[in-house]
Amino acid sequence: MPTPSTTHLVLIPSYNPGPKVLATVRAALAQWSPVWVVVDGSSDGSDQALQALADENPGLKVIVLPENRGKGSAVLEGITQAAAAGFTHALTMDSDGQHPADLIPAFMAASQAQPAAMVLGKPVFAADAPALRVNGRKVSNGWANLETLWMGIGDSLYGFRVYPIAPLKRIMLGNRWMRRFDFDPEAVVRLCWAGVQPLNLDAPVRYFRADEGGVSHFRYLRDNTLLTWMHTRLFLGFLLRLPRLVWRRWLAAH
Repeated sequence: MPTPSTTHLVLIPSYNPGPKVLATVRAALAQWSPVWVVVDGSSDGSDQALQALADENPGLKVIVLPENRGKGSAVLEGITQAAAAGFTHALTMDSDGQHPADLIPAFMAASQAQPAAMVLGKPVFAADAPALRVNGRKVSNGWANLETLWMGIGDSLYGFRVYPIAPLKRIMLGNRWMRRFDFDPEAVVRLCWAGVQPLNLDAPVRYFRADEGGVSHFRYLRDNTLLTWMHTRLFLGFLLRLPRLVWRRWLAAH
């Protein structure tokens, strides 16, 4: 078992994840301790299975929310409790097995070397990755880079990343957004606005088919409408912040 960290933890928001969740959590526990799972109002019985696993493993903590609130809300609950327990950084990863647990130590080491930065996974897609998902994210990435004056966001949607907890918690408590699927891209844009530098590391991503136990809660029309509204808000915020962002970039260049 890895030596427990007192500063960095793995945080896994989970909603009706299907059978992959136990393998995902076990893989994370093999690489890092502690691992916290926030069960976001799941109705598939995964909370009970996870709690049984936690009873056997002191490195695992399970937080159960009474109703589904969205990924961002689950992350906010996790980092709020983590901050109260003295943790400074959280690596977020999906519960469905898409993210590479074996890279957790490398991402944590990068964060420990540059604790003021956010360490962002830059996805490397397999040949069988859905073209609609791969190409669709290019639009969000383009907007995110414009909204931050190209501060260096490699990918705005990939949720395998290490956040410094204090600025993320402050930003989330300061606005009503970032509570659902819009969490990942809005978090990186607003953290860039706050002066948190992105550090990008390549990481593979795998999309599992249904017959492989894969579960997707992505809804094309609903979630793309949410992303469009999010980027509309962020672009307006970008225009208000543009003089400060330009000044910051000028100072960095000189």
